[in-house]
Amino acid sequence: MICDVELRGVGTVPVSVEDVGDGPAFLLLHGGAGPQSVSGFAGLLAESGPSRVLTPTHPGFSGTVRPNGLDSIAGLARLYAQLVADLDLDSVTVVGNSIGGWIAAEMAASNNAHVGAVALVGAAGAFVADDPIADFFALTPDEVVNLSYFEPDRHRIDFAAMPDAQKALMAANRAVLGTYAGTAMADPSLLGRLSTVTVPVLVVWGVADRIIPLAHGRAYAAAIPNARLHIIEGAGHMPQLERPDELASVLTRFAAAANGASRA
Repeated sequence: MICDVELRGVGTVPVSVEDVGDGPAFLLLHGGAGPQSVSGFAGLLAESGPSRVLTPTHPGFSGTVRPNGLDSIAGLARLYAQLVADLDLDSVTVVGNSIGGWIAAEMAASNNAHVGAVALVGAAGAFVADDPIADFFALTPDEVVNLSYFEPDRHRIDFAAMPDAQKALMAANRAVLGTYAGTAMADPSLLGRLSTVTVPVLVVWGVADRIIPLAHGRAYAAAIPNARLHIIEGAGHMPQLERPDELASVLTRFAAAANGASRA
């Protein structure tokens, strides 16, 4: 479905949203790999609850339109805060991978009334001087695969054999990722702003993540009051692709506990 979201300073933003399942709501935010990196997982998460899972495509990804005024992670956080308000979702659990996790962290920092819990999965955004995020924009696609997965060869793609249209789409996604996140994919002010977060937060990291090292997960967990860190063995930057069953189980249990605590 297409949701037209009115965003102050930007105007009307059409947001493409996949909506599956029924039950307590999850907002599932994809990373730089695009919506296809979480689309299959959305169905699994919906079945695990059962739950309702809404997966928006960040404007500009996968051929969608990005208004000129929407050009930052903070802007995306405001967009999705308005989206959940427009959809009248209460106690939604926001789950974000990579830059989606950065967006989720910004939403947690705002203590939005519609957000009941937040899960950061291999989240970008934190500045950790001793163990920085990989220089993504300097990497070849094959190098990205090497750093992203616990078992890279199982997820390797013959990029040279891709149709030109698919190559162009990947290049466009990479460009819009740079527009939103910058080349460093981090905000030095973010960790310091998370001390006022009041919603339950779960930090999930693949032990073999070499795009955004585990030190970033530990930094997030240390910066957010009462946050819990869950490390997934046998996974890298996208555990929803390498260990989907474990991730779905962890998220479902976390959301149920958070919703129970909220009702209490």
